[in-house]
Amino acid sequence: MNESFPGPKTLAALKRGIPLFKNGLRFDAELAQAGRRGFRSIRQIVIDKAAGDFVWDLDGRRYIDFQNGWATNPLGNCHPEILEAVEAANRRFGFHFDHPLRYDLAEMLADIMPGKALPRTNYEVSGTEAAEAAVHLALTHTKRRYIITFSSSYHGMGLATKVLSGLDAGYGTYLEGWGGGVIKAPYPYSEGIPAGMSEAQYTEYCLWYLDNHIPSSVAAVDNIAGILIEPGLAEGGNWIPSTRFLKGIREICDRNDWLMISDEVLTGLGRTGRTWGIDHYEVIPDILIYGKNLSGGIAPLCGISARDDIMGDNKGFASGSTFAGMPAGCAAAIATLQIFERDQVIAHARRLGQVAIDIMRGWESFSIVRQVRGNGLLLGVSFRKPGDADTAEEDWWTARAVRSKMLENGVWAISDHEDTIRMYPALNMEESTLREGLQVMQQAIADVEEQGHAEGDTPAYPSGVSGF
Repeated sequence: MNESFPGPKTLAALKRGIPLFKNGLRFDAELAQAGRRGFRSIRQIVIDKAAGDFVWDLDGRRYIDFQNGWATNPLGNCHPEILEAVEAANRRFGFHFDHPLRYDLAEMLADIMPGKALPRTNYEVSGTEAAEAAVHLALTHTKRRYIITFSSSYHGMGLATKVLSGLDAGYGTYLEGWGGGVIKAPYPYSEGIPAGMSEAQYTEYCLWYLDNHIPSSVAAVDNIAGILIEPGLAEGGNWIPSTRFLKGIREICDRNDWLMISDEVLTGLGRTGRTWGIDHYEVIPDILIYGKNLSGGIAPLCGISARDDIMGDNKGFASGSTFAGMPAGCAAAIATLQIFERDQVIAHARRLGQVAIDIMRGWESFSIVRQVRGNGLLLGVSFRKPGDADTAEEDWWTARAVRSKMLENGVWAISDHEDTIRMYPALNMEESTLREGLQVMQQAIADVEEQGHAEGDTPAYPSGVSGF
C-alpha cells in the first residue's frame, strides 16, 4: 500500500471539503471509528485536468479513466469537436428557449429510436428530470395512479426519483408517505436469487410477481400505468437482465394495457454496444429515457421520447426547465451523434466490450471474485470477502480495497457501498489503453487476494460529489 497516496496537493484539496460540504461534521468521528477497526481512509482524487482516455490529479498523477464522469463522456474527456460545437452555439444563439438546433436534434433522435417508433421528444437537463417526466407522462396518458419499479433500481436523486428507485442506500429515508403510487418488484439479478432457485426459475418468479401477485394483491390492473425498467441494472451493480425477462415485461405490458418505460440514461447511446440497451432484446418500449452519453459530457442535455399517441396530445403532461434543450446542449448532442456515425463508435465499443469480457472471465479463478459481467462497455465485477475473513467484514470492503489499489496504480473506477466495481470506459477508447487498465485491475485483485486489505467502512472526504 502506498501511504503517500493521495499526494499532498490532492489531500489538501480534499480536506478543504470538511467544513464546506455534506457530512463534514461527522467525518472525524467516522474516520476514528474506522481507524479503531484497523482501516485507513479510502483513497480519492481531485481532478486537475482531463483529456481523452485520461485524467490527472492535482499532484500530476495520470489515471486511465474507467469512471468516465459516471458514464457521461462517451468520446473521452473534453472532445475538441464537441467543445467547438458548444462554443459556436453559445456565440451564435447565446441562451434562448427556441432555436433551430432543437429541431435538428429532435429529428436525429427520432431516426435512431427503437423501430423508429418514438417520434416525440421532450428535452430535460438531467436524467433525474427525464425519469420524472417519463413517469408523469405515463400517468397522465393512462389516467392511472400506479407505476411499477424494481428492487436495486436507480432513477435519480430528485424527490420523486428517490421514491421510484429501489436501490437500498438510504435515499428513501422519511419518504414512505410519498411513495404510495410506487410498487416495487424483484429484479432477477444473479446475486439476488433465493437459495435453491436457478436463474431461469427466479426470472419466471419475477415475471409471475408482475403479472399475478401485483394485480391480485397490490393494485388493480386498470389502475397501473406501466413498468419502469432499466435494461441493465446500472447503479445497482451493472447487472445484465435476460432476454426472457425483458420480452416477458413487454408481453405483460401488452396484455394488461400498461406502458413499458425504458430508462436508458446510462445504458443508452452505445454503452452496451448497441444504440440502446433495449435493442439487445428486440423489444420496443413505449417511452424511452436518455441522457449521459447524449451530449458528450460537455453540456447538459437529457430527454424522453415516446409514441405519437402518448406525447402528441396530452394536456395533462407538463415538464421541462429553464436550461432544457438549450443551444449548447443541443449542439453538443448533434456533434456527438455525428461523430458516432462518422467514426462507427458503437461498433468499436461492441468490439472493446468483447475484448474486456474475454479478459475478465479469467478473473473468476480468484477466490475473492464472485462474478464478472459485461454488455458492451457496461462492465462489472462483484467481490466477496476472503474465505478466512472476520465475519464482521462486508463484501463491499473487498471491492473498495481492489478499487483503491487500482487508483494507487493509475486506474480510476467506481465502487460505492456495493460489492461491485463498475467500469465505464469511453466508447472510443484505444484498445491498448483498455487492456492496460484491465491489467492493472487484475494485478490489484491478485494483490488484495494475497495480501488482504486495509480498506473497509471508512468515510469519504466530503468533496461535494457522491461516490468515491
